[in-house]
Amino acid sequence: MGTRPVGHGHAGGMLGPLSEENEERVVKRPRRNMRRLLPYFRPYRRRVLVTIVLMLLVTGATLAGPALAQVAIDDGIDAGSVTALIVIVSIFVVIGLIGWAAQYWQSYLSSWVGERVLLDLRRQVFRHMMRLELGHHERTPTGRSVSRLTADIEAVNQLVVEGATSLVINGLTLIGVVIILLFYDWRLALAAFVIFPFLAVGTWWFRSRATRAYRATRERVAVVLSVLQENLSGIRVVQAHGREEDARRRFRDANREYRRANMRTVTISGIYFPGVELLAALGTALILWFGGTLVLNEALTVGVMVAFIGYLSSFFDPIQQLSQLYNTFQAAMAALEKIFGVLETDPRISDAPDARDLPEVAGRIDLDHVSFGYGREYVIRDVDLHVPPGTTVALVGPTGAGKSTLAKLIARLYDPDEGAVCIDGVDLREVREDSLRAAMGIVPQEGHLFSGTIADNVRFAYPLAGDEDVRRALDAVGALRFVEDLPEGIHTDVQERGARLSAGQRQLICFARALVPDPRLVILDEATSSIDIGTEKRIEDALDRLLAGRTAVVIAHRLSTIRRADLIVVVEDGRIAEQGTHDDLMRMGGRYAGLYSDWEQAGGVG
Repeated sequence: MGTRPVGHGHAGGMLGPLSEENEERVVKRPRRNMRRLLPYFRPYRRRVLVTIVLMLLVTGATLAGPALAQVAIDDGIDAGSVTALIVIVSIFVVIGLIGWAAQYWQSYLSSWVGERVLLDLRRQVFRHMMRLELGHHERTPTGRSVSRLTADIEAVNQLVVEGATSLVINGLTLIGVVIILLFYDWRLALAAFVIFPFLAVGTWWFRSRATRAYRATRERVAVVLSVLQENLSGIRVVQAHGREEDARRRFRDANREYRRANMRTVTISGIYFPGVELLAALGTALILWFGGTLVLNEALTVGVMVAFIGYLSSFFDPIQQLSQLYNTFQAAMAALEKIFGVLETDPRISDAPDARDLPEVAGRIDLDHVSFGYGREYVIRDVDLHVPPGTTVALVGPTGAGKSTLAKLIARLYDPDEGAVCIDGVDLREVREDSLRAAMGIVPQEGHLFSGTIADNVRFAYPLAGDEDVRRALDAVGALRFVEDLPEGIHTDVQERGARLSAGQRQLICFARALVPDPRLVILDEATSSIDIGTEKRIEDALDRLLAGRTAVVIAHRLSTIRRADLIVVVEDGRIAEQGTHDDLMRMGGRYAGLYSDWEQAGGVG
């Protein structure tokens, strides 16, 4: 009973998103990633076709330059024809204007399509993240989820907006240059092609080295961001224990490794790109020598040789651009792998095809032989619990006993691996989620507020609530007085994460948020842990009124809260050790009596 079946995981497994350390897998399946990305372009296919036509115009305008120069030299300058020169210059200007206009609209349309595609992708990823169960978000670092929607989308943006344009234009330019070189003079073309094997070997060397170097750079920058996020989020602990120097040392070491990885990429690029320039210079020198000989022997015109050198230069520029594009491609494929990894993660909590609305809730809760685990080991073991309607049940026990997990199972933030959780006899897996949420108010351990006003946060659980509904909920939990003392009352901006309010005030707002829809079930997960004694006394009477007639599941460490419960359930090692009223459990002299004695000695807080 202590070990969960293998493969039934809540810990990710093969369906989980790709971890940061497995980016190297992407080189093995770039085609799959591209095939998955292409459907996002389908709604914009007309603009894509127009963009491709414009790319052809841009490439044609670029390739026309050396050819026009050849005609100008041979038929204008050498022939002494001013008329021919004027005509050719005019054509040059017209083609330049066409190329400028085509490049402008091509750049605009490719950016427009790319941004729309990425907007659609970002929206889909965010929608999917919102559908994933709580367990996924608990085991996935927040920074990694944020990275999927920011850094990874930006990496794809580099490929879609800039990389695709570079690939098409430079690819067409390379093909066009090779054809034109052969068309002009096959002898000069063969002479130019002598350097191509050296270029191919150099490009292969750069590609193999750069792949590893850029991957190492991405891994190092991920470590830098991790250290930064960890120390900033834990700045209070760092400063409280005087560990600033240790934090600086860790950040310094991470940055040093990042710098070293970056310098390796700089070294590789510093060898390759100047090497391409050297090969281009050698190729030009070879053409000058061989072509010059042909010109002197009157076997070639000066204009053809000049055009040939121009096209040869146009050949090496795209080679360098495409070499740089490879790194963009690698980063984008790694990003797509991680993005699609999120989209491939199936939500473990979802409505069944035949799910129905929860009938009018009386409030009975039944856990029938429920077991649940996060990994291979169960943390909840064969729990059998039955809570009558209108009962306030307090879950107590040591840290890590499974109290919060039980509360999450009742709220259907998790589904049990064995057994069933029922409300009024209805298995929660047969109920529509929105129907369950409408019947339940939840206050988590951390009182999280969103940017916006107090009213916005209170009506978050029930957007149809008016200002009077908001005030009634605030009054019910004893928060209306301090809210009305604020400059703008319920319309006061709480700032990011409720920074304008104290921890206790934030928690009171969360109380009001849970209660404004008038739920039949209330779950308080250590919800008074952030409230001081004075604040708690103000809300105790309000809680008595609000929980009367409702079924409430309360996880609390304060004796005052526990004593007021109708039913106390002692959870230990994932099992129910004892249950009963406070008086009954004290008479038993068992585990609860011992915990209660410890709490009294600790001043009433467990």
